[in-house]
Amino acid sequence: MSHAAVGAPGTPRRYLHSLWLLSARDLKVRYATSSLGYLWSILDPLVMSAIYWFVFTQVFNRDVGEDPYIVFLIVALLPWVWFNTSVSDFTRAFKKDARLVRSTAIPRSIWVNRIVLSKGIEFLFSMPVLVLFAVFSGAHVNWLLLWFPVAVVLQTMLLVGLGLLVAPLCALYTDLERTTALILRALFYASPVIYSFRDLPAPFDVIGAFNPLAGIFTLYRVGFFADLWDPMPILISAVMCVGILALGMWTFGRLERPVLKEL
Repeated sequence: MSHAAVGAPGTPRRYLHSLWLLSARDLKVRYATSSLGYLWSILDPLVMSAIYWFVFTQVFNRDVGEDPYIVFLIVALLPWVWFNTSVSDFTRAFKKDARLVRSTAIPRSIWVNRIVLSKGIEFLFSMPVLVLFAVFSGAHVNWLLLWFPVAVVLQTMLLVGLGLLVAPLCALYTDLERTTALILRALFYASPVIYSFRDLPAPFDVIGAFNPLAGIFTLYRVGFFADLWDPMPILISAVMCVGILALGMWTFGRLERPVLKEL
């Protein structure tokens, strides 16, 4: 990729073009250096789904989730992988390409947005897996599946906002990279991935509603499990996604110069 293509300042069109070039570069590098290529986009959630399906259906008597449980798992694990890998990459967003970050005139938010876009494309590439499991397991699809794109939009807003917070803070405070990894590990179990929001007992249902992933995962699932519809976590998630995006934009504007000095 030429320096001019990335570094030229200007219009939103040029920004979007540069964003696409950087995201495409990330995908090419990821797949070109791996013999399995595209399969890596689906292996991680598939293996995780298989493990949890075996544990909760073959080893223990499951009292959480919905049937077919494998679809219940996959429909949340796929967006979780998008979330987890994006936030993990945010911690190295500026240090990984420090020379380009310093030298380009294009808004530095592109180094966050390119991660969200490339990981989001991998998420979309994994959708055939969900379709196949839904078909072969006999899952019932209903009109609430129309909320699926809304979940994608909300998750995109959430990730951009988190990226604008995490990326500059990790560039300034290196210990936050390991802290973020620990938080992500705990957040997996604090999010309704292997269970649903309605499985939470009081008072954890109230606390859990303020996890923005609760409402987002609900929107992903209701197209297959209509009885999971619950407006409370969905509304809270929508408000929190907007709030986190606004906070991220404000924080990024304040920290951009100190980050450039640190790099």
